[in-house]
Amino acid sequence: MKGIRAPIGVFDEPQRTQRVGERRRLVPSARAVALGAVLTIAGLQPGASFAQDATYVGDGKCIVCHVDDARHYSHTRHAKIFRLNPKTERERQGCEACHGPGSKHVATALDKGAIIGFTREWGTPIEVQNAQCLGCHEGGQRSYWAGSPHALNHIACSDCHSPMARLSKNGLMRTALVSDTCALCHQQQRAEFQRRSHMPLPEGKMSCADCHNPHGSVTRPLLKADSVNETCTACHAEKRGPFLWEHAPVRESCLNCHVPHGSNHDSLLVGARPFICQQCHSPPLGHPGAFYNASQTAAAAQQPGGNQSPRVIGRACQNCHSQIHGSNHPSGARFQR
Repeated sequence: MKGIRAPIGVFDEPQRTQRVGERRRLVPSARAVALGAVLTIAGLQPGASFAQDATYVGDGKCIVCHVDDARHYSHTRHAKIFRLNPKTERERQGCEACHGPGSKHVATALDKGAIIGFTREWGTPIEVQNAQCLGCHEGGQRSYWAGSPHALNHIACSDCHSPMARLSKNGLMRTALVSDTCALCHQQQRAEFQRRSHMPLPEGKMSCADCHNPHGSVTRPLLKADSVNETCTACHAEKRGPFLWEHAPVRESCLNCHVPHGSNHDSLLVGARPFICQQCHSPPLGHPGAFYNASQTAAAAQQPGGNQSPRVIGRACQNCHSQIHGSNHPSGARFQR
């Protein structure tokens, strides 16, 4: 079965998924399974070059035409490993370790089926491109790549990484910073980081990868931990607990009160205090549940006979209920100490 070719578009066929808890598991289509069986019988891999009867020609042939690419590539980690310290026979192939045997490409440079290209314009199926990368970079942080949102949306490794040039300090990203690379697609989150209260990502004190694993996770938002709270308390350890007096919304999810990327309210809150508290706390007895009216504002207090409510000063409800995330004090049932 030498020279076998995959049916056009077979890897582009939408694949079904099954929900397993908060994780999406990839379920290959029947055609993809059938093709995998055919290639296995033939002794081929789905990520291998379609030109199976091509032979290796060496980096020297590639550099003759790709002079600029070779110059930029020589500064990358891949080039240093492949050329100076190859550990496997595949790494010794240099350029062809990723692009596949190049003899047919040398003979017919315009035949896009003769070699694996890593750009959208070249037309190599995304699954074939990614299979070439995963041939070496499998496991570890990429254990959950199959079935992840990025994989299901046909994101190629080369959409985020640039293995042919050293544009970032590490990770061979397309831009200098991890966060800038993520922002190329995630425009909503980029806008949230511009709000007045935000995580210190624009200041360079953290990156998207501190909370998310872009290569896959057991959670839908690709969190590095198993839940939102575990991710947040990795840094905010004082909010972790356990507490003698638990605040139910806090225990359920930090997102009940906070926006993870940025907010126009202080402390990344989803609303202004005291209104955010009154969304849940509106008892018939004790504190009145009605929103504060104009006669109780600071401006009204400056008028003759004005009566400002003490609960609109400073942090509102947290003037008294200061331990709002939980309390370990024997008298802290109302989170006052």
